[in-house]
Amino acid sequence: MTPGEVFDRVDSKPQGLTSAEAAKRQEKYGKNQIETKEGEPIWLKFIKNFVSTMAILLWFGGAVAFFSGTPQLGIAIWLVNVINGLFSFFQESKASKATDALKKMLPTYSRVIRDGTEQQINAVDLVPGDIMLVEEGDKISADARLLEMTDLQVNQSALTGESNPVRKSPDQIVDHDLSRFELKNMIFAGTTVSSGNGKAVVSAIAMQTEFGKIADLTQGMKEEKSPLEKELDKLTKQISFIAIGIGLAFFAGALFFVQQPIAQAFIFSLGMIVAFIPEGLLPTVTLSLAMAVQRMAKEHALMKSLNSVETLGSTSVICSDKTGTLTQNEMTVNHVWLPGGEYLVNGQGYSPDGDVTLNGKTVTFRDSSDLELTLSGATLCSNARILPPDDKHPRYTVLGDPTEACLGVAAEKAKIDIKQLLQDNPRLRELPFDSNRKRMTTVNSLQRPIDGNKRIAFVKGAPKETSELCTTIRENGKIRPLTDDDRQKIMAANDQYARNGLRVLAVAYRPLDHDDSIPKSMTKYTPEIIEKDMVFLGLVVMADPPRVEVAAAVEKCYEANIRIIMITGDYGLTAESIAKRIGIVRGDHPRVVTGFELGKMSDDDLKTALKDEIIFARVAPEQKYRVVTNLQEMGKVVAVTGDGVNDAPALKKADIGVAMGITGTDVAKEAADMILTDDNFASIVHAVEEGRAVFDNIRKFLTYIFNSNMAEAVPSAFFLFSRGLIALPLTVMQILSIDLGTDMLPALGLGTELPEPGIMQRPPRKHGESLLTRGIVVKAFFWYGALEAILAMIAYFYANWNHTGFMGPLASSGMIYKQATTMTLGAIIFSQIGNALNGRTNRESVFKVGLFKNKLVNIGIIFEICLFAVLSYTPFLQGLFHTAPLAPTDWIFLICCPFIIVGIEEARKAWLRHRDNRSKGTLEGEKV
Repeated sequence: MTPGEVFDRVDSKPQGLTSAEAAKRQEKYGKNQIETKEGEPIWLKFIKNFVSTMAILLWFGGAVAFFSGTPQLGIAIWLVNVINGLFSFFQESKASKATDALKKMLPTYSRVIRDGTEQQINAVDLVPGDIMLVEEGDKISADARLLEMTDLQVNQSALTGESNPVRKSPDQIVDHDLSRFELKNMIFAGTTVSSGNGKAVVSAIAMQTEFGKIADLTQGMKEEKSPLEKELDKLTKQISFIAIGIGLAFFAGALFFVQQPIAQAFIFSLGMIVAFIPEGLLPTVTLSLAMAVQRMAKEHALMKSLNSVETLGSTSVICSDKTGTLTQNEMTVNHVWLPGGEYLVNGQGYSPDGDVTLNGKTVTFRDSSDLELTLSGATLCSNARILPPDDKHPRYTVLGDPTEACLGVAAEKAKIDIKQLLQDNPRLRELPFDSNRKRMTTVNSLQRPIDGNKRIAFVKGAPKETSELCTTIRENGKIRPLTDDDRQKIMAANDQYARNGLRVLAVAYRPLDHDDSIPKSMTKYTPEIIEKDMVFLGLVVMADPPRVEVAAAVEKCYEANIRIIMITGDYGLTAESIAKRIGIVRGDHPRVVTGFELGKMSDDDLKTALKDEIIFARVAPEQKYRVVTNLQEMGKVVAVTGDGVNDAPALKKADIGVAMGITGTDVAKEAADMILTDDNFASIVHAVEEGRAVFDNIRKFLTYIFNSNMAEAVPSAFFLFSRGLIALPLTVMQILSIDLGTDMLPALGLGTELPEPGIMQRPPRKHGESLLTRGIVVKAFFWYGALEAILAMIAYFYANWNHTGFMGPLASSGMIYKQATTMTLGAIIFSQIGNALNGRTNRESVFKVGLFKNKLVNIGIIFEICLFAVLSYTPFLQGLFHTAPLAPTDWIFLICCPFIIVGIEEARKAWLRHRDNRSKGTLEGEKV
């Protein structure tokens, strides 16, 4: 629309609304503020930590312990539950405050025209139809259509993620293929004016603005359980089924085979149920996650939620933005193309460290007058400044347009003194950039004349538009006519750079002193008068370079079968170039889908497209959210990176949201699950590795506790199937002493194990894959557990034989019986020492990773031995746990148990490694 048509549409006029009309509209449309949706009450959040499926099972286990006559054990189990519930609550009390962060980004006041006069009002009082005035430094309070402006540039990074200021224009737009944020005649709430000023009519306020829509999308999402929480619920049901099934089986056996009284059989079966309930699971999960969080923090990844650690480990797709995550978000000049040669500029970012080379030889401005004039002119024809590092900013920072800022850095690398350059060549006049001319011009007074002139106009802009202004060209210090062949070479160089995703600016100049067509008064300088008959200098080529570490991190993701999809607000060509350079896409022709094209695609079409190599460019916030949603519907576990307000919905929707700690907005950080303190994609890969280790460690814990469960059940089976002829080799109290005593610390130690070598060479676990698999059950019950049970029963029979002779009757009471049960208990405990060491690795030899490297496991082993000795030699505990002192020969037998367990398992692992290496060799041979 034209500005006049806009006034008609919003029922306003150039003099603005009257106060009365504004009041009426506020009654109709409400206040210009972000609405808050009520969240879950804090008391309900607190209660939820104590009523999870596993927590309920532990409450039940504690009650069973009370019924079985061991109230002290019941209290211990309940304390485990209470401590875990409190820890989880305090962990989750750092819940999302995205709404508060969004509110802080909106300004407090706005300048408007009401009743025909300029006024300052509270931003919340803006209404549709208000005439809003904005200038440099202002935060914009509402969406509005521009009516007029002077060199207006707006930083829309909060909404688009791209930090380059966007030049605005009040002109009509007839191109219907643009996204909302590409509309040059619109300004949006939550963005900031970088330079210039303007007048606009408000078109949307509050939740109707693009900013408000993001807020609504972010708040409207329900918190879902993490994959780990879902797996723990599933595991609890599985364990409950196993425990209750075994308890019923032993109850029936005690009742019908041994013919025990019902009460005694019931207590016996309850003891077996408690034995199969993994009381240490929640503490182990919590400790494993907490240790992983600590290690991740050292790798610059801060986790806001413990459960998110494991979620990251199961990630199968990473949706990453480009600027600042994969790239450095620091525009860098890397080439200077002159008619006399192509110069390479080394060094990255805004640091002046680096140099300029020609044909491999380092040069400075003194070696080439053309190079000096090109870089000096580009620097003088810019408004950005670079600030050196200080206490608040550890890196170089930019004031102004990053594209302009890097021009001065390139000049410094050519050893030009920027401060002296600006001081010696003051600006007399500026013709600002506008989108129609696609260039900017400055007139400078030179201390050192060029071609006999002390007044020169420098222009920088789009290569095609700038070269069309030129009639001559400077080559090797000499000026000659610009030929058609020269123009073709200029545009060929520009096209080649553009195909590689690089940004190109042309630089030219015009001597003014001896030109009679130039007015004496500089106020009369216009583009029509100044921007013609220019001398072409060259092309300055720049890019936002990829982070050095990213390519290796991307390769590691591919080895781990984790797919990376780039979703950026930048242009498709630039995105494709960066994606190819760092290895995100490997085909020659990946599909690049723009936001406009994405808007036309159905969900089915999108899912089909997502199966192939694809890049999303110029996308809106809700479109990024839509991509994440469709990936999740395809069964993928999705991690999303982002730094702006525009990323908040996708960050919150993702299975794991990753925000940038340095460049990220508060909104993005609050919506995310993880914050990268170094804004580095490589840190995500380290975090994924830790997440995978967490899942592995929980499985190691499960295997370890089920090992002893098998060994605890077999002695009772001997008692039942012998119809009581074999006295119970292990009492209920001894079983509980293993589960809540000796097993706890080593199990917790396994939860802190470091990632195993090769953990990132395997694919992510399948969606919905259980913690408790058939493989774990087989290994725990029928390998580790069976070996342990055999040693336990040998120990029991050995103790009897040692005192009654091999053919003598088995003792069922008295000191000999107590010594026999103590030996059974000891054999299980010492076998668990071996299994604790075995459980630290799945394939690797424990000697390779360091036999005693896990300190908590070592402490647990010492604790096991000490506790067993205390139970065996303390009179009070002997009566409670039916134990007795052991002879030196008994101790020798027990000490041999861990060596036997470790030796057998090391042989099995060696065979597995040999088999894997042979299979790998066969596959490689087939490929050859």
